[in-house]
Amino acid sequence: MISRRGFCLILPGAVVYLSEAQGPSSADFAIGDDEDGGDGWSFASPPNSARPYVLWMWMGSNVSAEGITKDLEAMKAAGIGGATIMSLADSCIPWAGFIGQSPTPEVVAFSQPWWQLVRHAASEAHRLGLELILHNCPGYESSGGPWITPDLSMQEVVWSETRVHGGAVYSGQLPRPKVDPHPHAQFPKVYIPELGRVGIPVVEARQTYFNDIAVLAIPAEGNVAQSAILSLSNHVTGDGLLEWDAPSGEWTVYRFGHTTTGAMIQPAQWNAMGLECDKMNKDAVTFHVQHVLGEMKKNLGDLMGKGITTLYFDSYEAGVPNWTPKMREEFLARRGYDITPWLPALAGRTINNDVDTKRFRSDLKRTVFDLYRDEYWATIGPLANRAGLKFAAEPYEGPWVIGEVVKSVEVPTVEFWTHGNKYSPSDLVPVVTAAHASGAALICAESFTTDPKEAHWDEHPAWLKPIGDAAFCDGVQRMNLHHWVQQPWDDRYKPGNTMGQWGVHFGRNQTWWEPGKAWLAYLSRCQNLLQRGTFVAPAQGNQVILSDVRGTSGADLPKPEFRSIHRQIGNASVFFVANTGRVGAQVHIQLPVSGMQPEQWDPVWGSMRDLPQFSSSNGTTHLELEFAAAQSFFLVFRKPQQGDGRGSNLARYQTISTVEGSWEVAFSPAWGGPSSITFPALIDWTSHELPGIRYYSGTAEYTKTFQFNPVGKGAKVLLDLGVCHHLAAITCNGRALGVLWTAPWRIDLSDVIKPGENKLQIKITNVWANRLIGDEQQPPDWEWEDGDPDIKSGQFMKAFPEWFLEGKARPSSQRYTFTTWNYFTPKSPLVASGLLGPVRIVTEA
Repeated sequence: MISRRGFCLILPGAVVYLSEAQGPSSADFAIGDDEDGGDGWSFASPPNSARPYVLWMWMGSNVSAEGITKDLEAMKAAGIGGATIMSLADSCIPWAGFIGQSPTPEVVAFSQPWWQLVRHAASEAHRLGLELILHNCPGYESSGGPWITPDLSMQEVVWSETRVHGGAVYSGQLPRPKVDPHPHAQFPKVYIPELGRVGIPVVEARQTYFNDIAVLAIPAEGNVAQSAILSLSNHVTGDGLLEWDAPSGEWTVYRFGHTTTGAMIQPAQWNAMGLECDKMNKDAVTFHVQHVLGEMKKNLGDLMGKGITTLYFDSYEAGVPNWTPKMREEFLARRGYDITPWLPALAGRTINNDVDTKRFRSDLKRTVFDLYRDEYWATIGPLANRAGLKFAAEPYEGPWVIGEVVKSVEVPTVEFWTHGNKYSPSDLVPVVTAAHASGAALICAESFTTDPKEAHWDEHPAWLKPIGDAAFCDGVQRMNLHHWVQQPWDDRYKPGNTMGQWGVHFGRNQTWWEPGKAWLAYLSRCQNLLQRGTFVAPAQGNQVILSDVRGTSGADLPKPEFRSIHRQIGNASVFFVANTGRVGAQVHIQLPVSGMQPEQWDPVWGSMRDLPQFSSSNGTTHLELEFAAAQSFFLVFRKPQQGDGRGSNLARYQTISTVEGSWEVAFSPAWGGPSSITFPALIDWTSHELPGIRYYSGTAEYTKTFQFNPVGKGAKVLLDLGVCHHLAAITCNGRALGVLWTAPWRIDLSDVIKPGENKLQIKITNVWANRLIGDEQQPPDWEWEDGDPDIKSGQFMKAFPEWFLEGKARPSSQRYTFTTWNYFTPKSPLVASGLLGPVRIVTEA
C-alpha cells in the first residue's frame, strides 16, 4: 500500500489583487484592546487570507465548465480561499485508472480543450476573489510530461559485462547493456487500457536511448585495487567495437552507459503520461518549467498571475537516479576525484576495500543531493517569479537534505495523513523547522490525506478536528484540504465523481457540506491567529507545561492527549492548546508569561472571555482548564492582569429538564426517507425497521415543543444534545442559533428561550456511507472493475453506462446514489446516525 500520497495544494499567499487578502503585516501587528485587532480583522470573522484552501482534483476527461463554476461558487460560499488544480487520471486505484465511455473524451490534461477549461476556471476564480494554483504537470507526481524527451529525462547508469582471457589481442563487439524495458521507478504501475488491467507499461526509450560513459577493464574476481582498473574508452569505436591487447589474466570488461530510468509522471491519463524531467540537470528542469509557463501564458493571457498565481510541485515519488549528463564534471568539482574508476562499484564490485567502496557510494549519494538542491530546487522559483508566479512545493521526502532545499521554496508545504484515526505527518516537522529558520511567511499543508481503511464516505468534522489541531500545533498555518473533486455532472448524480480510493471527501456533494461550513469557520479562526506574528520555539523556561491531566469520561477510555504552540503577535503572547484525544479532561497549564490577564478564545464559536482563576509569578502563569473531547482553545495574554485571580475557570452544568417523549422527524424522500414520521423515542437510524431510514444519508429535521420554567434572572440556559451523529443545526422559536459539530454538544438558548412553550427544530446530518450501503442491496446498473488486486480497497466504474450518457432513468430504480468508486458490499457495517440524546435543557453554574 502506498505510504505517502496526499494531494497537493498550497497557496502562496493572498490573492494579489485583493487588498484584504494580503492581511496585516505580521511584524507590525498587535492585538488590540477589544475583539477587533485595529486593522479590520475580527477573531469571530477572520479575513479572506485566513481561509483554508482545497486540492481540486480534475479527474481525467470528466471535467465541465458548468461544474467548474458550481464548484468555485460553492467554495466561495463555504469560506474556502482558493484551490490547487491537479489533473489526474479518471480514477486512482491507487494507480492511474481508466473509465470507459467518458462523455467528454477530448479533455486530456495540458491539451487545448483542457486549457480552455483552465482559463474558464481562472476567469471564474478571479470573478469570485478566489486564488487558483496550478500543478506543474499532469498527475500529482512530479515534474515532467509528454514534452520530456529521453535525453532530458531522469537517468541511470547501466552496463554490460564481457569476459576476456588475457595474454592476447581481443577484438569484439561489446554489447549494449540490456535493461528491463519497464520503468525503474518508485511506483511504476498504471491501468493500461489496451490490457484492461493494472500493469507496468513498457517504456520504449529504455530500449532505444543509450549514451556511453566509459569502458573499463578490471580483474575478473575479488576486490580490485583502483590502480588495477584500466580505461579502454579510447580503444572502442562508437558502435562498441573493442580492439585491445589484453594483459595476462582474467578480465571483466564493462561497457558503462546511461539511459532513462523510465520514471513517468503519475497518476496521469494514459494520453497525458510522459517522462519525468532530469532533476539533476538545470537545462532539463528549465526546459520543463519554461514549457509549462509558456503554455500558461499562451492560454491564460491576462489571467496569468492573477487568475492563477502559483506554480505547484507536489510530493516527490519519482525514485532516485544516479546519473545526469554532467555527472563526471559535477562529481569531480564537488568531491575532488574522478568518478569513472569507481563505476564498477555500481555493478557490485568492491574497489580497494569495503571502506573505500562505501565512501564512494556515500559521495555519490551526497552529489545527487547537491544536484537536486542546486539544479532542481534552486531553478524553479526564479523561473516562476519572472513569469509573475510564485513557487510552492512539498519538499519533504526525496534525494536531498530538507533543510538545504526548503529555503528555495517560497511557500513550503507539508503533508499529513490520518492513520489509526490519528494525525500521521510525513516528515512534517523537519520542513516546518527549516521554514521557520528561513523566515517563510506561510507554511501550508496537504491536509487529511486518507486511505480507504479510514475514509470511505464516513468521515465528518468531529473526527477530523483533533487531527487538524495536531497539525496546527506542529506549525501548519493553512490547510489545503485533500481533497475536493471537480463535479462535472448534473446535481442529481451524488455523491458523484471521486478520486478513486482516496479520501477525505470534501466538496459540494458531501452530505454535511452546508452545516460543515461551521467547521471551515473554525479552521479560519485558528489560521488567522496562527498566520500572525512570529513562532516562539519551546526552550528551557519558555515552554507550555501541561500536567495533572485528569480524564473526565471514565478510566476504561483512551487517555486525553495535549499539544500546544506559541506565537508572539506584537505585544500579545498567544498559545494554541489542543486536546487531541477523543475524551474529555481537566488539566493544569503552566505558561511562560506573567503579569498579564489570561483570556480564553474559543475558535469554534469565535467567543472570548477573561479567565478568573489563575496565579502569576516569576515569569509563569498557572491555571486550570477543562476540555471536552478534542476541544481546543487559544490562551491569549494581551492586557495587564485584572482582578485577584480568584474564582473558577471550570463551568458546571445543572439539568433543568430533559426533553422527553416523541419527536416529529422529516426525512428527504429524494434519498429514500419518509417525509414525515414520529419517533416515540430517540434512536439510531440504523436500528429502524424501515430501510428508508436505516440506510438514509443526508439531513433529517427533528421538531418538538417543550415547556420551560425560568430558573432565575440572568441565568445562562443551554441546550445539550447528548449523543449526536454527526452535525446538528439548531433553531429555537424560529431563530437559527448555529451548528453543533464537535464536543461539547451544547448551544446557548439564553436569548431565545421563553417561559412556557418553546419550539425546537434540529436538523441532523449524517454521512454518505449508509445510503451507499443501502444501494448495494439493489441490483447494479453498471459494471464495476476491481481496483488494484494487491490492495483490495474497492472497485471503480468500468465504463459510464448508456442510461447515464443518454439521460434516461436508471434501470435499478431503488438505487439513489451515483459514484465512480465503490467501497462497500451489501454486508458492510452501517455507520451510527441521528440524534440519540438525551436532549437536556441545562443551566451554567
